[in-house]
Amino acid sequence: MIACPRADGQEKDTNSCSGWTHMGAANFYIIRNDFFVLPVYRVDKCWLHIEGRYNYEDRNTISIWFGYNFTGGKKFQYAITPMIGAVAGNTNGIAPGIELDFSFYGFEFYSESEVVFDLQSNDDFFYNWTEITYSPLDWLWFGLSFQRTRFYQTDLYFQPGFEVGGGYRWFGLTGYLFNLGLDDPYGIITLSVNIPE
Repeated sequence: MIACPRADGQEKDTNSCSGWTHMGAANFYIIRNDFFVLPVYRVDKCWLHIEGRYNYEDRNTISIWFGYNFTGGKKFQYAITPMIGAVAGNTNGIAPGIELDFSFYGFEFYSESEVVFDLQSNDDFFYNWTEITYSPLDWLWFGLSFQRTRFYQTDLYFQPGFEVGGGYRWFGLTGYLFNLGLDDPYGIITLSVNIPE
């Protein structure tokens, strides 16, 4: 399931950590005979990463995450954030996870993965959201997306998708279309805001 895509096309400064940065997104899932919103909010300061999600691991379920940021690079930039999360609601458990972000000359690879260990049953589950994008302009990006999620399962282990998005200053809008050409296609529209320090 989706986290927070970029909120604009501006280049990140991975060596800056003097203040707090905030990122929020509302992900609107448009599924046949269904619709729901998945909000995500994250805060970073230097090495510290804090994140909150709702409807991510399960419906009516919240998760709170703490992580450590490893960032650096100039032309090739990287951010690696191992995390630990607590999950409560329809699903209750603990979840180790990791977020990866690599960018180089307009190309970007972003992936977030987690394993939820369900404390109420043996129904543990692996989640993943991955994007491979290219930004030909500062405000435009497009590419491929893949996700594995518990609440919307198909015969595919990873559900493939396409994305296109644009940003202006702090704000971004991205559209996703998954399982195109299959019996169960669905879309996601993400509105995001990135407040720098």
